[in-house]
Amino acid sequence: MKDIKISPEFKTQSTKAISSIILFILTYLLMLILAIGLTTLCVYGGFMLIVLVPNFITIILGIGLASLGILVLFFLLKFIFKSHKIDRSHLTEIKKVDEPKLFELIDELVNEVGTKFPKKVYLSPEVNASVFYDSSLWSMFFPIKKNLQIGLGLVNTVSKSELKAILSHEFGHFSQKTMKVGSYVYNVNQVIYNLLFDNDSYDNLIKNWANASGYFYIFVIVSLKIIEGIKWILRQIYSVLNKNYMALSREMEFHADEIAANVTGFEPLKSSLLRLSLSDHSFNNVMAFYERKIPDNQKSENIFRDHLFVTNFLAKESNIEITSGLPQISENELNKFNKSKLVIQDQWASHPSTEDRIAMLEKTGLSAKSIDIESANLLFSDYELTQKEITHKIFKDVVYPGQCSVIPFELFVSNFKEEFLKNTFPKIYNGYYDNKNPLYFDLEGVDHNLEEVKLEELFSDSKVELVYTALSLQSDIETVKQISEKTADIKTFDYDGIKYSKKDCKSLVFQLEKELEVLNEKIKINDIEIFKYFQREELKANLQPSLENLYNQFFNYDKEFDVKYEVYKQLSNELQFVNYTIPIENINANFKNIEPLEDRLKSGIIELLESQDYQNEITKEIRENFELYLSKKWYYIGIENYFDENLAILFSAINNYAFLLSRGYIVNKQKLLNYQLETIKGVHINGR
Repeated sequence: MKDIKISPEFKTQSTKAISSIILFILTYLLMLILAIGLTTLCVYGGFMLIVLVPNFITIILGIGLASLGILVLFFLLKFIFKSHKIDRSHLTEIKKVDEPKLFELIDELVNEVGTKFPKKVYLSPEVNASVFYDSSLWSMFFPIKKNLQIGLGLVNTVSKSELKAILSHEFGHFSQKTMKVGSYVYNVNQVIYNLLFDNDSYDNLIKNWANASGYFYIFVIVSLKIIEGIKWILRQIYSVLNKNYMALSREMEFHADEIAANVTGFEPLKSSLLRLSLSDHSFNNVMAFYERKIPDNQKSENIFRDHLFVTNFLAKESNIEITSGLPQISENELNKFNKSKLVIQDQWASHPSTEDRIAMLEKTGLSAKSIDIESANLLFSDYELTQKEITHKIFKDVVYPGQCSVIPFELFVSNFKEEFLKNTFPKIYNGYYDNKNPLYFDLEGVDHNLEEVKLEELFSDSKVELVYTALSLQSDIETVKQISEKTADIKTFDYDGIKYSKKDCKSLVFQLEKELEVLNEKIKINDIEIFKYFQREELKANLQPSLENLYNQFFNYDKEFDVKYEVYKQLSNELQFVNYTIPIENINANFKNIEPLEDRLKSGIIELLESQDYQNEITKEIRENFELYLSKKWYYIGIENYFDENLAILFSAINNYAFLLSRGYIVNKQKLLNYQLETIKGVHINGR
């Protein structure tokens, strides 16, 4: 592979990172010299105090004085004894004898990229691949062999060429000498992090020393004041160093991408990047599915088979093309629902966006000579056996209430589809309602004399785009408000191609809120047209008039939701005290204060239990918890301790109540939307 030139941006960020390191080293050395001087003076002063006035008190004071300097000096040196070890408990090591094809690919890439073979190769469940190593002070000066981690979730949803491109990217991070700057910055960052935040052992040491004698306590307080000053200085440097490190990390990503493009062409890495978000989302969906199955004592035999099904199922639901068993996601589909015009150069982001990476990849012009579209799973000798072994490892530490059994794949498919359909809306609506509710309007004031609009126009891509533009605009407004209120550490940003600073935020928010009002008015007009359309269809179908009533029900639920949900918010807030140590009389007073809220909660739960709308939503577990909670008045504190089991019943009732209220939105909306489809002849209720 040809030697890849370092970009000017990479050189600039490297210079900034190296400058930050030099600033840290000079500052640290100065603090270390001062700490050595302080320690020398304290030890000498303590020694002379004992020599000049030898008695028990002066001996204790002398030792305390000496400890002052030693504690400060040890604080500055403690990182030397600290090593950063990566947790390998979730990893499974594999060797060449186990997977010859995979190791042959790795060997090929190592030679082509011009780096060293990994020290060890591990498999993990994740949708990810990475190169990692244990770091310590000495790793800044001596070369350390890296380990390769390959996620089976990633392998499961990429082709052979795509996996080759991804691994080329990982090896690219360590292929050239200039890339070592990033590794060096990382280690310096670890040192400062250790000094600032990794202080549990040191805090215990200082606490034990202070407790040894009241005289020592005085010197410990002084040393802590000095250490606080040191931490303040380090925080300023850490802020600068970390920003420069993150900026350099982004350039390193671009550089490693270019190396991958040189090995495979840019297309395989591009297609895998576009699919990565869907694959990760699908894996999380599968994991969440099995988490919900813990009370039923059910697990998966092969979670990766489930994962591949869900990835392709969700792709089909979004009308994404599937080729060779994998979704082929386009850039338009990636950005379909992101209409934001806000551009912030996030100095704290270590990775550039997928869009930026793809743009840089395409800029290389390095097109693939050949692409192997076979599944990367085929690189494993027996991939199904490997998947089952990793699946077993995922579930082996899960605690089940009873004897666990495996869900057959066919049952998983039907259960997942059933759950998915419960939380989604018919395809005929084209995603219009997926993230919005019908906006309130006066049903009696609707003008039926206006021109009729066709169904396909009501839910056209342009109308859906209106919804997502409004959602993105609302999100942009919240972000700009955070910048204005200084809750986000951002000095300048671009909006719709124009640069703004913090002082411009208020006027921009005012402008965007006006734009949002106009957009919401257009959406509301379309919502009214939708109502009118289905009301006409209801009349044509000679159905019992129900549409207006369903709209009223939804609007009423929308109005009542905030009032009902307020009980959950207030109780959650009022019960925060159980996480802190406070006097027993305060605890009793707090529980007395929440009794009216509990009465409102119980009334709300009874209403949910009696409502026909929630019968399919209330699981056996939720019903049992509600009935137990309603069965009597519960007490949560004894003479000295909380009644933890009673508190667990209360918190379960609170959380289940909030869950069902949120489900109520979907239940009411589905009832309305499904009825609308009933008014159209020849269209199935679920629209599928």
